[in-house]
Amino acid sequence: MSTTPPTTPRLRLPSPLHELRDDRFTRHGVTLTLKRDDLIHPDLPGNKYRKLFLNLDAAVAAGHESLLTFGGAYSNHLRATAAAGRLLGMDTIGVVRGDELADRPLNPSLTRCAADGMRLHFIDRTTYREKSDPEVLAALLRATGAKHPYVIPEGGSNSLAVRGCTALGEELRGRTHTAAVACGTGGTLAGMAAGLAPGQHALGIPVLKGGFLGPDIRALQQRAFGAPTANWRLDERFHFGGYARTSPELTAFADDFEDRHGLPVERVYVAKLLYALTALSEEGAFPSGTDVTAVITATEPAAPTAQSSTSR
Repeated sequence: MSTTPPTTPRLRLPSPLHELRDDRFTRHGVTLTLKRDDLIHPDLPGNKYRKLFLNLDAAVAAGHESLLTFGGAYSNHLRATAAAGRLLGMDTIGVVRGDELADRPLNPSLTRCAADGMRLHFIDRTTYREKSDPEVLAALLRATGAKHPYVIPEGGSNSLAVRGCTALGEELRGRTHTAAVACGTGGTLAGMAAGLAPGQHALGIPVLKGGFLGPDIRALQQRAFGAPTANWRLDERFHFGGYARTSPELTAFADDFEDRHGLPVERVYVAKLLYALTALSEEGAFPSGTDVTAVITATEPAAPTAQSSTSR
């Protein structure tokens, strides 16, 4: 088994940079650039490729034949892991938060996972919160029937993932003052910040509410690099109620951004990031002359092909 398929010639690294003309930024002397990580690979877009590739290498090197990971019903990480398993010929199991979802029709994200061959296992939210406990994890492995799986944490954020994301920061050296990214588990921000040059800063926009992400990011950097970096911050005002939550205001903003720039805006992560940066620009948070780069990490799930199975 080889990890070659995800790194076919279709891989676009470094990912392209697209400068946008948007008067909500230019009138404040701010330049907005998009770092199009969503174009890295059609099946493993954005931070998902960066977070997965070292884990996939480790899984293959250790002789694992399956991948097991965790996520919510709209998890881009589950989608990417399912696609990676299909490309590598590895079985995949997705442990999904919320046993009440088991009897509902699959949403587009989970439909895409199933179409790529992922076996979905729904668990209650209390058990899901305790999934890192060794006894709970062992019980989950028994319940799913997973045999010698390579276990990847929720969101893919472990030390290998964080190290994989340092390349994102390195690609932005000398190209921006502030690199901004939407945050779920914080692994992308942790790695990106470590890869930036001195004088550059990273900004994280959490898409979940709760205020827990700062300690998590510091812990990820501690494990990956031996110490946290001091060049990042979070702005936790733009979660719009929590993960996959939205509002008429956010929907209207995303629709308008698409109309202005002719670019699709993914609604779980990217819309909140772009809304936050626009609001911060209007607030005067960025001094005139600042270059701000928004890392586009996610795409909307593509519809499964007619030949794909959506069975669970």
